[in-house]
Amino acid sequence: MASLPSHAVAALALGACFYRPEVPKRVWVLGALVAMLPDADVIAFRFGIPYQNLFGHRGITHSLLFALVVAVVVGLVTAWQPVAGISRGVLCLYLFLAAASHGTLDAMTNGGLGVAFFAPFDNRRIFFPFRPIQVSPIGLARFFSAQGWAVIRSELVWIWIPAIVLAAVMLTMRARNWDTPRSIRSI
Repeated sequence: MASLPSHAVAALALGACFYRPEVPKRVWVLGALVAMLPDADVIAFRFGIPYQNLFGHRGITHSLLFALVVAVVVGLVTAWQPVAGISRGVLCLYLFLAAASHGTLDAMTNGGLGVAFFAPFDNRRIFFPFRPIQVSPIGLARFFSAQGWAVIRSELVWIWIPAIVLAAVMLTMRARNWDTPRSIRSI
């Protein structure tokens, strides 16, 4: 798995694609939280649930269905109060992409059993052919070790720098669009 901070960074970079100045910061916080949520499945180890089980690590909580359900539920929960600058549909799309980014990053790591993207319909674990990200150790104590430092270096190159570039490009493009008179934008 990629580390929790890197999952949040990926979600925040995706948020730059949807950013508008009037959107409240809580939207981006929600995106970061739903991006980290799938790793709550590590609790399964405490209950003796095997890694390869549907409810094991990188199982159903890493699936696209889970990402969709989380996005819709969080979108509905926040629907009681309209969110300025972003429609419910766009909010749900952002939250879905943020949650789905978790499995995407984990499928690019060099360890574990892969990701059950299509659970519960298909529990096969999938890795992408391109797997440059060092797998993060499970547990805070093991993260602060030589292996953890290797993970941080790997994630800086393969997650943080691309996320910063994506955010900078998107925010620059959107800022230019805001500076353009509305009549020209509609052409």
